[in-house]
Amino acid sequence: MTAVPVILDVDTGVDDACALLLAALHPGLDLRAVTCVGGNAPLADVVRNTLTVLDAAGRPDVPVAAGADRPLLEDPVDARHVHGEDGMGDLDWAPSTRAPIPGHAVELLRDTLRAAAAAGERVTVIPLAPLTNIALLLRTYPLAAEGIERIVFMGGSAAIGNATASAEFNIFHDPEAAAIVFDATADLGIPLTMFGLDVFYEPQVSALDAAELVAADPTGAAGLGGRLIAFQCERFDADAATIGDAGAVCAVADPDGLQTRTLPVRVELAGRYTRGRTVVDHRDWSGDLTHDPHGQSDVVVDVGLGIDGPRYARLWLDTLRAGARTTAAVGAAAVGA
Repeated sequence: MTAVPVILDVDTGVDDACALLLAALHPGLDLRAVTCVGGNAPLADVVRNTLTVLDAAGRPDVPVAAGADRPLLEDPVDARHVHGEDGMGDLDWAPSTRAPIPGHAVELLRDTLRAAAAAGERVTVIPLAPLTNIALLLRTYPLAAEGIERIVFMGGSAAIGNATASAEFNIFHDPEAAAIVFDATADLGIPLTMFGLDVFYEPQVSALDAAELVAADPTGAAGLGGRLIAFQCERFDADAATIGDAGAVCAVADPDGLQTRTLPVRVELAGRYTRGRTVVDHRDWSGDLTHDPHGQSDVVVDVGLGIDGPRYARLWLDTLRAGARTTAAVGAAAVGA
């Protein structure tokens, strides 16, 4: 099996950490780079958390760069009430001693995509955060699109919100950036898939499975993943927790588990109660447009509307379990030597 080249853009984040573990360990994915943006936590925390997760996964080879520390127009907000004061569950996990590479995240995105295009490859970009870095990339270096296979982003919703009654957090945090990305992908012919709140919560891992991961590999990737799930179970007083952003990575590794419908989408920028909402147009009869002064959006998105949650939860668990077995085998070999 040829691994799919991917780049993750993250605001790590408990569920971003779950996604990073999957992308770093899954044999069907070739993680080329990770870029960081302020969102769930301030940028410095995001960078530290990202490097820590990649070290736990045994992937110090993956370059990490810091990007935008704030939205294009708004003041930054964070989601520490969800993700903990350090942005990653306050686990007291030993931080990485590495530093991000020099330069801005947009430059790492540009260079990685140009290198892929020069080699006759295309990379799937998976933004799991506010779309600020991606907006800056596509408008500053549009030729980088030659190295993009598609963009699969976690954000938005066809029906519900979480940051507000209308808006999902990643789009709410920087709606202008989201609108720019939507328009730029239409201009540049980049396929866009939205893994939004309609499917986000369905892949669930139980507290019992989380405890099994911790027991199997206490200081490695599986142990970290298990503790991240356990943190969410405790915070929300539940017996299971979503893998969240990791579901978007599952959708790249195993696309048959996500059901999408191709629909026109806009980002609301001005509404008093709806700013940041992804307005998904379900109308399928031209007569419905008769009185609409706006018409349909020119931006057409594959919107995730159905998901096999247990399938994706198993994919995540099996990948971390395999990583724990590999760690154990390496440790046994070292002892034997």
